[in-house]
Amino acid sequence: MGNIWQGLTEAARLVLHLDADLLEITARSLQVTLSATVIAALIGLPTGAWLAVSRFRARRVVVATMNALMGLPPVVVGLLVYMLFSRSGPLGVLGLLFTPAAMIIAQVIIIAPIMASISHQAIRELWADYHDLLISLNASRVQRIRALLWDGRRSLLTAALAGFGRAIGEVGAIMIVGGNIDHATRVLTTAIALETGKGNLALALGLGFVLIALAMAVNLALHFLTRTETSGRW
Repeated sequence: MGNIWQGLTEAARLVLHLDADLLEITARSLQVTLSATVIAALIGLPTGAWLAVSRFRARRVVVATMNALMGLPPVVVGLLVYMLFSRSGPLGVLGLLFTPAAMIIAQVIIIAPIMASISHQAIRELWADYHDLLISLNASRVQRIRALLWDGRRSLLTAALAGFGRAIGEVGAIMIVGGNIDHATRVLTTAIALETGKGNLALALGLGFVLIALAMAVNLALHFLTRTETSGRW
């Protein structure tokens, strides 16, 4: 209990005094995670919708593979990205290893399949309801996808939130490709791992509470937005 209260006190002190290191680490966490979430949404949501309205021979295999990729071990993703951008790797010339860009790429690989799978499920149900209408209107495939994405935007916000939640708490992959470099690639999760390893449990716990508060704030913001949208339609 002593460590918990000490951690709470330390977290309160860091927040109330607007600790410079905490603000920097938090801002970088948001920068990396939000960037990865937006990029993954631009990839995963249309992909899931396209799979829902398309019919081709290998479709079931593609959907099964996409669902399987939801369980990708983050450390394996980190290792693959590390090998890709290391000096001896095929993209080593870009110099992205141990930068926020590499961390964003790793997170996109991890969360894009999650968003695509949730999007596919949501859009498939909408497609069953609107199939006859969209076919009768002679809508093209792109028009069908755009219409379904717009109508299912609340479900897609949930998919984006699921991706954000997975990314904000990720530590294994971004530790490998980011290196946890102070003032460069250190984020909340890697800072927590570092302080725990150093035995500074109070600070680690304080950072953990900040991370939880950040994730809850995003959840509450999305909940408020979706409720506002629902109320506006009435």
